[in-house]
Amino acid sequence: MKAAISLLPLAVLATAQLHYAEQKPLEGQPVDEIPIAEKPFSTEPLSIDQIPLLGFGTWNLKENCTEAVSYAIQQGYRHIDCAAAYGNEFQVGRGIAEGLAVTGLTRADLWITSKLWNDHHNPNQVEAAIDDSLQKLGVGYLDLYHMHWPVKDGWFGRKYIDYVDTWGAMVLLKDKGKARHIGVSNFSPHQMEDLLKNTSVVPAVHQMELHPYLQQSDFVEWHSKHGIHVTAYSPLAGTNPTYDTGNFTQLLNNTVVTKIASKRDCTPAQVLLAWGMGRGTSVIPKTSHFERVKENFGSLECELKDKDVEKIDKLGKAHKRYNNPSKSWGLDLYEDLEDSKGEHKKHS
Repeated sequence: MKAAISLLPLAVLATAQLHYAEQKPLEGQPVDEIPIAEKPFSTEPLSIDQIPLLGFGTWNLKENCTEAVSYAIQQGYRHIDCAAAYGNEFQVGRGIAEGLAVTGLTRADLWITSKLWNDHHNPNQVEAAIDDSLQKLGVGYLDLYHMHWPVKDGWFGRKYIDYVDTWGAMVLLKDKGKARHIGVSNFSPHQMEDLLKNTSVVPAVHQMELHPYLQQSDFVEWHSKHGIHVTAYSPLAGTNPTYDTGNFTQLLNNTVVTKIASKRDCTPAQVLLAWGMGRGTSVIPKTSHFERVKENFGSLECELKDKDVEKIDKLGKAHKRYNNPSKSWGLDLYEDLEDSKGEHKKHS
């Protein structure tokens, strides 16, 4: 199996050969003043079937956020994933503007995703939230706007499951052209079914934690049947420093993965990303290291055999979820999937 290049219409545009160190510094220059080269032709905003399967994540991207985003665009990434809760949208926006200026691309060449945080679930707060993200990112519209969690912040730190009315307000953002597509993140099967019963606008995308230790194959298939694209966050599993890896072997060091990487002349990270894209899901690895930005982009050329995929699929018996705030929020976030301890429930 190959990480099908035909499925990445924009992610494989010619890779810029400029190294970031060769750029002129743009410090102190406001985003809206950074020149963006015009193409001799105009391009239309991307449709859902054009979402690049390889994206660049920005969660916990801090010190060199602007530089990393700019460098990612130069390397060929055309899908940038961000969120209000990450606290770095202004820096991400500068990186986007800088990357476009260096490569000569335009806004329409990128797929940019952001997310609504729990503190803006009231319907009358939703538009203000996306306006804030648009201003910080320095863009006129988002290709995709997610409801980050099916959770609303209440008084005195309490949290509630709440999403139907919020979704209705997000539909209006689409009507106004502020978000070309709207989606959800971290929903359970029950919540997805309930949402579809209460809306005529089906989410375009569902973003969730997915990797060989947490494959959720049945749930992924459910989305396919309903025409909902799936984006996998944490596609390399527990590499984020905020995660508690427990007794699990780091997926990048898993013997099955490292052996396949050696046979296919790929790195372990490239193998895992190729596996994720091979399922038809988009993947959004994050890194602040330039060499890894380039390494991850090389996953587009990592060719896996069917027997490799079968071996990786067997790792799904582990059922390890790394991102699970159920306990701290006092909510059962993953009903019918994993319990609050991140361990797989046995289904009858």
